[in-house]
Amino acid sequence: MSDSTQLIYCYDPMCSWCWGFQPAWNALQAQLTPLIESGDLEIHYLLGGLAKDSDQPMPVDMQQMLQSTWRRIEEQLGTVFNYDFWRDCAPRRSTYPACRACLAAREDGLEMAMISAIQQAYYLEAKNPSDLSTLIECAKNIGIEPESFEKAMEEIKSSKRLEKEIHFARQLGLNSFPSLAVVSGDKIASINLDYQNPQIMAAEITQVIAKLG
Repeated sequence: MSDSTQLIYCYDPMCSWCWGFQPAWNALQAQLTPLIESGDLEIHYLLGGLAKDSDQPMPVDMQQMLQSTWRRIEEQLGTVFNYDFWRDCAPRRSTYPACRACLAAREDGLEMAMISAIQQAYYLEAKNPSDLSTLIECAKNIGIEPESFEKAMEEIKSSKRLEKEIHFARQLGLNSFPSLAVVSGDKIASINLDYQNPQIMAAEITQVIAKLG
């Protein structure tokens, strides 16, 4: 990371609360545009890594718990979910592949596009981002050539780059997803999330930047 003040967004592309937060996050970035364009603030993404690699089917009780979480987010935020996923797919508790896909896309400047593609595939199209085939389709949809994407995925896995990023996020105290923090030099301040009032987050971020600076 650079020496300038940064707003860190820690996320997992398969985190349902991150999906629910996406409209507020988009609106927040729009409100912060003057700070970003002036060079006073940079947006920096960090992968949180909810669940390690696994080929094991997701236990039924966990499937029920996650569906309950979807319904709660739906009720609170109006977020849309396609529950056909639980009928049509073979869920696994494994988000690391999707996280690696976002790292691979970052190399091409397409991390945000990959997040969007994975979330759309998962939550709207009832496809499983734990499967490489789904991630390859997401890569193709945002203009990444499948062969180079698969090579990038393999390199990221062998180098443990995702695990290193997750460790760094934990060192910053970013242990839940989504989470936001302002970092300036060796100072860090967490930002309270408001899923429905991005202007409140923008005001807090502006205050924190002034305080840390």
